[in-house]
Amino acid sequence: METYTVKITGEISEYQQRDEAISEFAKLFSITIEQAEKMFKNAPVAIKKGIELDVADKFKEALIAIGVECIAISSARIEALDRTENKTINSSVTKVEVEARSITEATFGEEMIEEEIIDEIRSEESNFKGLTFTIDGDPDYGFATIQIPANEMLKVEASAMATMDVNLKMKTKFKGGLGRLVTGESIFINEFTAEGGPAEIGIAPGAPGDLSHQYLDNQTIFLQNSAFVACTQNVNVETKWQGLTKGFFSGESLFLIRCSGVGDLWFNTYGAIIEIDVTKDYVVDTGNIVGFTEGLDYKITKVGGYKSLFFSGEGFVCRFSGNGKVWIQTRGVDALVGWAHWFRPVKRRNN
Repeated sequence: METYTVKITGEISEYQQRDEAISEFAKLFSITIEQAEKMFKNAPVAIKKGIELDVADKFKEALIAIGVECIAISSARIEALDRTENKTINSSVTKVEVEARSITEATFGEEMIEEEIIDEIRSEESNFKGLTFTIDGDPDYGFATIQIPANEMLKVEASAMATMDVNLKMKTKFKGGLGRLVTGESIFINEFTAEGGPAEIGIAPGAPGDLSHQYLDNQTIFLQNSAFVACTQNVNVETKWQGLTKGFFSGESLFLIRCSGVGDLWFNTYGAIIEIDVTKDYVVDTGNIVGFTEGLDYKITKVGGYKSLFFSGEGFVCRFSGNGKVWIQTRGVDALVGWAHWFRPVKRRNN
């Protein structure tokens, strides 16, 4: 059976910023930005070798989606290039293909980049670990297009579905009960199942902003009440009571959304999203919090004294402590309302 090797060429699509592409590449393969930079500097570099054509195509799709240019070379082609190493290369052979004759995995110390990263780029495997998806329109108007394998199910926030294939069957389930009702969210979640074959669904959240994806591996993420968008069937979505002190005084909801289990999770923001690694203590305005990982403790406090509270334009903040991740949004709804208030038309009274 003929196998293929996928290589990055080191080039970035003209429609993508280099820094953003390298950052997305690092996230895709769970490596550091410095390691990703080194790979692009040493390109062409093999990402995966000895794989079948359909798997190679999955790798290419994932890389092209983030603006990274790549090629898939057959094992027979590589052998031919090896035989012609010291000969005149036919004009049909590209420079990148010639350089591919010495394909090796990039190494950082003793660590091989070719660890089982096929799981990290949403390939179709028997254990159904991660879905193939693309996100368009971010950071302003994120729109997710998700590929659902045959007979698998995706849970989607009510009214978020924008497009879908005809073989997707939808069921509406009652989820969250009183907690979701109190938060102002829909108490229903739609379940879409691909019957008779794989299917595609397009999801458009209500808020104008970014879409983020996380793969949960027996992990837990807490989201603000309006942030949840979609998840796969083995991710549990439930409401969690914050308590009167944390909820009432923060100016936010008394409930959080608790997402846990194994599978894909998508959530959205108002504005762009920024991921922050917290290693000790960190302070975030309550209106800018999107979500955070389990293991982080938090408490609501004033940013200053009572004078600052009423006259500074700032209010309560959330003080995180511990180790974990926090996702924040670059805009706040309350801040927008306060800004727009002064531009609203006012009807004057006639004397």
